[in-house]
Amino acid sequence: MKSLSSTGFALFGAALVAISYGLARFAFGLFVPPIRAELELTPYLIGIIGALPLISFLLSTLVAPFAADHLGARNAAVLSGLFGVGGLALISQASDALTLGAGVFACGICTGLMMPALTAAMQALVNRSLHGRVSAVMNAGTSIGVAVAVPSVLFLSGAWRFAYLSFAVMAGIGVVAAWYFIPSVSRITPTDAAPPAPISAQQWSRLFRLSLFAFVMGFVASAYWIFAPDLMATLGALPPSATGWLWLAVGIAGLGGAVVADLADRNNPPITHALMLMMLSASLALLAASPGQLVLATFSALVFGLAYMSLTGLYLMTGIRLLPGRLSMGPVLPFMACALGQAAGSPVVGVLVNAFGYADTFAMFSAIGILVAILSPLYPRHLEHEFEEEVLEDTGLQAAFDHQLLDADGEPLMPDTGADEKP
Repeated sequence: MKSLSSTGFALFGAALVAISYGLARFAFGLFVPPIRAELELTPYLIGIIGALPLISFLLSTLVAPFAADHLGARNAAVLSGLFGVGGLALISQASDALTLGAGVFACGICTGLMMPALTAAMQALVNRSLHGRVSAVMNAGTSIGVAVAVPSVLFLSGAWRFAYLSFAVMAGIGVVAAWYFIPSVSRITPTDAAPPAPISAQQWSRLFRLSLFAFVMGFVASAYWIFAPDLMATLGALPPSATGWLWLAVGIAGLGGAVVADLADRNNPPITHALMLMMLSASLALLAASPGQLVLATFSALVFGLAYMSLTGLYLMTGIRLLPGRLSMGPVLPFMACALGQAAGSPVVGVLVNAFGYADTFAMFSAIGILVAILSPLYPRHLEHEFEEEVLEDTGLQAAFDHQLLDADGEPLMPDTGADEKP
């Protein structure tokens, strides 16, 4: 194994996430129009198939921390990549809804195993103070994978089988790289290190609120990820190849999500959450209002990509802050909630499209997102922030003594007797 710096690991992790999340999971919506036409699938059936990788993601995420601990980070990442290779190859050869569903289900397992494997490796390679920032960079790799899928639609219109076969080859390269760069151990812990403190009721409460917000965001975003290209092709009468510009915009704008999530994490998460969820909801309404205008549809994708990646990065970093030292739980719970929201939303969108059409369905989901954005003041703040505020309010001589600095022997540090000391 070749050792990586913190920056190198963040970039390498982003590349693996690009394959497992961008290509194996989210690129599916980009190819819905040609797949639906060739296999003669209804919107409802597409909605069911679109939910399968999210269900398998949830199931694999439940066992992923145990897999990372018992198999080691390297083997868990390799296993994830092998599921990706198999799923992508199966999709490329799909002849009906059953084989297509089996392929996307395997891709969901790939996605669920990858991030816990990377976080286990991060504990061994990256300083703890950088975990949140490195995780945000790796999360932005989803945008890279989505953008990589675009040329196959722009220049190989209708050749979705060849595109997925190419993705399988890229996933195979990722498997080899994971074996070479990721350490075999799940984490490195000093023998005298204290175990993480028990999870308090306050932490559980805030994790529950965080997961609820993540669930609703995933529910609303499912309409865009699965049905936005089909909306453009069906309602807007645009050629399937034109939808490539939609995903290219999502991928490019999504790269800014790492920056926004990091800034929000250090400043005001509730306000940023409200703004980004409003933007995500507005992108659905804008696409439904102008599906036949490529420029406006592409602009909606820019807004959606920035908002979605910012929100997922924010959920990831908030989970790490709420449960420091528990990377197998803190960032995993909101990701599971987001995937569960998408799994629930995908078939609901399919049913509503059959009943009301694309425009009304996207408007409904947009309204749900806006309503929940108004509740963003309930978004959980970091426990560390509250502690700092309590310290500021604690005053008096006893407080001054309790919070003064101590030397190596545990004795209070005496004030410096410099020239600026008052007599």
